[in-house]
Amino acid sequence: MGRRSRKRQPAPPAPRGGSARGAGAATATRPPRRSAAERDAEARAALEPLAPGERPFWVTVAAAVAATLAVATLVLVALDYEVTTGDSNAGTGIAQGLVLLLAAWGMWRAKYWAVLGFEVLLGITAVYGFLSLMVASNLWAAALATAVLASSGFLFYKLIRAMARIQMPRRPEPQRPR
Repeated sequence: MGRRSRKRQPAPPAPRGGSARGAGAATATRPPRRSAAERDAEARAALEPLAPGERPFWVTVAAAVAATLAVATLVLVALDYEVTTGDSNAGTGIAQGLVLLLAAWGMWRAKYWAVLGFEVLLGITAVYGFLSLMVASNLWAAALATAVLASSGFLFYKLIRAMARIQMPRRPEPQRPR
């Protein structure tokens, strides 16, 4: 075919005793690549374990959200409002409220299983919000679906680091020399 109109730059000389590729020049301009295990180890080292009785901020927020939703669901069931759709009865609404109360209690006590369970509920809610957004028939429905998707997705994201801190074992105290 054709040749480029510019001249090619001469290749840098190969280092002696090394590879013929010139690895020294490549590493001087680019940072070295890190493996996923190295990145994970750095992230774990940056985490601070929870102090006794400590609860991360976003776990407290999630506990408040779960408690609010649980109380609202139980009040609506008590007022004979149709909380669920289809052929379900009041027992379904009561079960939903009790599951949310259990999650709120567990998160208030900073239990890993409660945060993980609430993350599952948030994930399902985010997917439901996205699917609702796809079939929204008017602007109000689209705004509501977007609000559900954004709020549940945001809280889901914020709880990930908190879960890592809850699950993290306590670091041993450094021994002082005697």
